[in-house]
Amino acid sequence: VQLQASGGGLVQTGDSLRLSCEASGRTSSSFVLGWFRRAPGKERDFVAAIKSSGSTYYSDSVKGRFTVSRDGAKKTVFLQMNTLKPEDTAVYYCALDLQGKVITTEPRAYEYWGQGTQVTVSS
Repeated sequence: VQLQASGGGLVQTGDSLRLSCEASGRTSSSFVLGWFRRAPGKERDFVAAIKSSGSTYYSDSVKGRFTVSRDGAKKTVFLQMNTLKPEDTAVYYCALDLQGKVITTEPRAYEYWGQGTQVTVSS
């Protein structure tokens, strides 16, 4: 399985960005795809995730501003990020729990990771 994340960039406070994560290789009828981020000098944090059923879960810090969705036909998951803040600045990673039955915020549950895409929000 390979994950290719894209869509990062430099934006201003209040702007929007949409990240994409395209999966290739093995598939599963039950999976969870998550988004994580790592800010400079900080731990990797859970951002949002979507299950194969379409159910979603968000961290409190992004709830109401970010939306995770998927295009099943194209094996692509999106993270729509609105009302961006400087504290959203981080490298964003998508990750796949190929046999996921439930959404978890624990990074160790995800076996496959994309390469990361930088999001920088200027104040």
